[in-house]
Amino acid sequence: MLMLALSGMRTRWITFVGSFVALALGVGLIAATGLALAATFDAPERGPERFAAAPVVVRAADHLRVDTPTGTRTKPLDHPGPVGPRTADRLAALGRTVEDRTFPADVTAAPTGPDAKAARTGADAKQPRTGLDVTAARSGPDAKAARTGADAKQPRTGPDLTAARTGADAKQPRTGPDVTAARTGAGAGKSRPGQDAEARVGHPWPVAAAAPYRLTSGRAPAAPGEVVVTTRPGGAPLRTGDRVLVRTPAGNGPRTVVGTVAGRGFEDAVFFTDDEAARISPDIDALVVHADATAVRRALGPDSGMDVLTGHDRRRADPDPDRDARALVSVNALLGTAAGITLFVSAAVVASTFSFAVAQRRREFGLLRTAGATPGQIRRTVCAEAVLVGVLASAAGVWLGAGGAPLLVGRMTGAGLAPPWFALGDASWPLHTAFWTGVFVATAGALVSCHRAGRTAPTEALREAAVDSRVMPASRWAAAVLVLLAGLGLPALALAVDPGDLLGRKSYITRPMLLVVGFALLAPVLVRPVGRLLTWLPARLPGATGVLVRENTAAGVRRTAAVAAPVLITVALAATLTGTVATLEEARAAESRTATTADFVVTSGQEGRPMAPAFVERARAVEGAVVSVSRSTAVTVLEEDTALVTSEARAVDPARLAAVSELPVTAGRLSDLDDGAIVVNEEWLTTRVGDRVTVWLGDGRKASLRIAAVLATGTGDNGVYVTRRNAGGAGVDRIDVKVAEGADRRAVAAALQSAGAATGTRVTTRAEWLAANGPGTNDQTRTGLRMILGIALLCTATALANTLVMATSDRVRDLAVLRLAGATAPQVLRLVAAEAVVAVGVGAVLGGVVAAVNLLVVWGALVLLGVMSAVVVPWGTLGLVVAAAALLAAVSAVLPASLALRTRPVELAGARE
Repeated sequence: MLMLALSGMRTRWITFVGSFVALALGVGLIAATGLALAATFDAPERGPERFAAAPVVVRAADHLRVDTPTGTRTKPLDHPGPVGPRTADRLAALGRTVEDRTFPADVTAAPTGPDAKAARTGADAKQPRTGLDVTAARSGPDAKAARTGADAKQPRTGPDLTAARTGADAKQPRTGPDVTAARTGAGAGKSRPGQDAEARVGHPWPVAAAAPYRLTSGRAPAAPGEVVVTTRPGGAPLRTGDRVLVRTPAGNGPRTVVGTVAGRGFEDAVFFTDDEAARISPDIDALVVHADATAVRRALGPDSGMDVLTGHDRRRADPDPDRDARALVSVNALLGTAAGITLFVSAAVVASTFSFAVAQRRREFGLLRTAGATPGQIRRTVCAEAVLVGVLASAAGVWLGAGGAPLLVGRMTGAGLAPPWFALGDASWPLHTAFWTGVFVATAGALVSCHRAGRTAPTEALREAAVDSRVMPASRWAAAVLVLLAGLGLPALALAVDPGDLLGRKSYITRPMLLVVGFALLAPVLVRPVGRLLTWLPARLPGATGVLVRENTAAGVRRTAAVAAPVLITVALAATLTGTVATLEEARAAESRTATTADFVVTSGQEGRPMAPAFVERARAVEGAVVSVSRSTAVTVLEEDTALVTSEARAVDPARLAAVSELPVTAGRLSDLDDGAIVVNEEWLTTRVGDRVTVWLGDGRKASLRIAAVLATGTGDNGVYVTRRNAGGAGVDRIDVKVAEGADRRAVAAALQSAGAATGTRVTTRAEWLAANGPGTNDQTRTGLRMILGIALLCTATALANTLVMATSDRVRDLAVLRLAGATAPQVLRLVAAEAVVAVGVGAVLGGVVAAVNLLVVWGALVLLGVMSAVVVPWGTLGLVVAAAALLAAVSAVLPASLALRTRPVELAGARE
């Protein structure tokens, strides 16, 4: 059998080269994505950054801990509290302590001339140029006097902690060195037209040694108005002696750069004197203690609500300490999706290629049966060929994958899909997995394809060689029906039970695969009617080309199905993925348009940063404006005594909320929201108006709240609403403004713009805000989709080229007969190209049907969730995919045909296999 297999491979080398290339590429893609995926499991553990040189760090507990019958459950707190003055004094008795304060400190070039005086607003304008006692800023009767301007009006304690503070982590840049990109809106970092603010964070200078930061030029700040800044490649070119304008929660003010330190990658910082930092942000976010950790814990006691961090645990005090974990989860999800789609597409393409390769050899199998070969011998021959090709192609694919994995990781880090430090590990199991997957797919594909050939009688096999007939055995019919029933039944069940589950990424990525498999199994039956539909008009045009295309498509069912299968997969995935994402974006935009009725919307623009208190005060004072101030927070509930579930929430003024929004209320009334109530959505387990729910607020406080109203689930953005008292210490991050009836809209707009210009806050109209938050995915999502679709397109391109080269090379006698009948070489080439394009069209139509079903399922889920939005069909993406496939198919069919036509038609017509 092995010698017979080798002989067959030498004779039909084109067929086996096509199968080899398809399999090697699939295995290579699986190996590359597998290696990158394995790196997410073995990523190096990153140590502390901000407090790497600190012996002990004390900060308020940043996790909620709840005892349940099944153990202690934990959840991160949205707004951890500060370190109290008494705690700081108690720990100061153990050894030297350094107080850390973290607050926004955005930097622009200092204005000169007439603008210089106007730049000094709020607290800074009133601040004397001499020192300020940090103790007075922290406690005692002088504490209020130390807090001037906008800060003076903020309460010191209680649920409404100063708006300048939202927790040490919350105020840090979300992505380390790329903090500049996190500006508020398109230009919220502007102190005056033409000047962009560089978003930074402020700290007291003494805490710089905890990183440690080291001066590279100048000296430490010694007086108010002096700062030290970090520098980094690509950042603002700040140097010692520069005058800059620094915007802080206490106001704007010019300052002098007296020193610089090299940036360490996790933040862009501005360091103030200890006294000035205490005036800007009185609360202590963390405390560096130079003492024994055991003594610190003993001094605090077991119920202090403080965390004592040493060793690796000090990383929890870094800016956004979970960013690496989130980045790895994101990379893992993207690569897992890519690996799954790669495996699915590769297996389908390889199976289709092997199936067509075996179908081409029906005459050969018939001759072997006539010569006395048994069905088992034929199966063993084909299986031996498949194993041989599978082993060689899989080995080549593993080599390609090992070389391509570093390129994939480099592309991901360069595109921002993975953090800069992400790198390949030493795992080898993805290579073994890819190799044996390739061998299995090759063997399974060949076995399935040759099963019917082995069972066919010799004379019947020879008869089938002329025209494809009975291409759908009963087993394939049964498999197709079962897969289609599953592909349609599971979404129908989800629509009836939990429509929201259909909007999840895992659902809309995996759901099309069942329908793709079902339609691919039915392709031999669907090819003829779809092909006749596509060729109906060309067949009625003058000339014989249209008629020949129609008849050849109907006669060569297996060839057409083999070409259509990869196109079906790619079109279905492209339309479903991009269409579903675009439809969900449009649905969210529709919800925003319906829910937001304000004339102006102002947001802080950077996650975790509060809005300037001075702007909040000035906005509230605008005559003729109804101002609704809200805060982003979170509430956590214990579901079924087993799981802590955290929901995003907004703290609002109920009376003002009704004036600027129309939320989708399904039960209760928003006006009933008060300090003892909560508004929930239909995803909550308890949704009966009047019932009480026990929740933990953003700062960890436990509260029992009455359900005042219930909102429709929608796309998932309809969160929870509480009042300011239950905001958990959150700062204002959004203001909705409605022009009162009879008021002058222009005057209100001018007043808001004036307040925004004075505080560096960008005021947007409702239309501008909706446009900025309308349909359109972020860059990372878009790049991830491109990567996934690129993998599918690569597999499709390879399969199309292989199948058409194999098919055209097998039709040389047919082409010669056309030449002998009087057709010219260009006419024959046009016919071959037209047949290839029609086959692509068949796959595009079937893929479009799959995509249409999936998009209708998404639309139905949205309707059931109370969102009326149109289905967005990605016509541009589909057009590009189909056009590229048609062009590639035409070229792949014409090139081997043109080479074959160089031989005299009489010689070709007399050729035998």
